Amino acid sequence: MAVQKSRKSRARRGNRRAHDALTAPAVSIEPTTGEPHRRHHVSARGFYKGQKVVTKTERVRKGEDN
Repeated sequence: MAVQKSRKSRARRGNRRAHDALTAPAVSIEPTTGEPHRRHHVSARGFYKGQKVVTKTERVRKGEDN
């Protein structure tokens, strides 16, 4: 296993960690439902830019006669 030759200073450690910050995702409010969603993504209820683009389908269970 590799062992460092000398200890890294606090400044070098900080410089290495300078790019580790996380940013919160951009969130918008859906105009029809008022719920928050990520930008350029469909909302949880299936709306995108005020229009319904995803419809919910019923799941068929095994063993049921329809």
